[in-house]
Amino acid sequence: MDNNHFAIVMAGGVGARFWPSSTPDYPKQFIDMLGNGSSLLQTTFSRLEKIVPTENIYIVTQLRYQKIILGQLGGKLNEDQIISEPDRRNTAPCILLASLKIQKRNPDAKIIVSPSDHSIQNEVIFKSDMEFALASARNENLITFGIVPTFPATGFGYVSVKAEENRLKTVLEFTEKPDENKAKSLIDSGNYYWNSGIFVWSVNAVINGYKKYVPKLFDLFNAGFSTLNTPDENKFISENYHLAENISIDYALLEKSNLINLIPASFDWDDLGSWKSIYDLNTKDAANNVVINSKVYLNQSSNNLIKSNPKKKIVISGLSDFIIVDSEDVLMICPIDKDQEVKSLSEKVQNKLED
Repeated sequence: MDNNHFAIVMAGGVGARFWPSSTPDYPKQFIDMLGNGSSLLQTTFSRLEKIVPTENIYIVTQLRYQKIILGQLGGKLNEDQIISEPDRRNTAPCILLASLKIQKRNPDAKIIVSPSDHSIQNEVIFKSDMEFALASARNENLITFGIVPTFPATGFGYVSVKAEENRLKTVLEFTEKPDENKAKSLIDSGNYYWNSGIFVWSVNAVINGYKKYVPKLFDLFNAGFSTLNTPDENKFISENYHLAENISIDYALLEKSNLINLIPASFDWDDLGSWKSIYDLNTKDAANNVVINSKVYLNQSSNNLIKSNPKKKIVISGLSDFIIVDSEDVLMICPIDKDQEVKSLSEKVQNKLED
């Protein structure tokens, strides 16, 4: 395994679309959402340590999640590999901070950047794709993985590429999340991919990108370069992180640079953006119900997703096409075709439920 290979795992989200299982205190990346016995973070970490030395994997998260991560991965990584954000500032600041730490350790590093909460179905193919990307990453280019669109999704960004036979394709432009009609037109035009949010680049390429396109952000964190990977690092972060611009890596670098490549992903991918995606990915019974870690008796019920505490017995009769999620203190019953409303629903009822 190449010691020049590193990974940054982004694990700071709050997972509001998976309420009530996912809460701000214990969000979806720390939960066994697929019923396979591992949290999404544990699955992501296991996938990456087949490609990158374990000691070269960094987890970027919120300060309040540090203990959860140590509890789930404590036997595999130490506190120095957890970068705790005192304030949420989107993806560009945290990726820059992690990249500077890696650059200080190894100026020849190449980095995989991955969300902690995606589903990758074929890890052998994923490993092969990552190895190709790492070999293709140079001191200039930034690489994103593209997903071939299967429907006119409105929840993803789109990336257009030149019509060329090369596996490593040249990116022409990024398009922010479109409405359905726009998404249909992008797919019909060809050479458009969903933006997966998985990136590969050399540490020098990404640092140079920050210098060129977001110099204020670079200068802010580079001023503390001498403290990184030392006992003074946490003090520097706590005193300066809140000053960082709240900006995504897409806006900060990818949409500005003319040195972006795209590799069409060969692996099966899902961003797990809703309860419906959990339903689609899981094995179904004869009546097309998905039951995750639950003791359930179903009578004349079909096309449901049920997730509950396995210590509780649930009886469902005459119910179809619903999401039933029973957390420690909240029971949610929602039509499965309304799953996109879960986030707004949670926001509307949180205060009332706490009364």
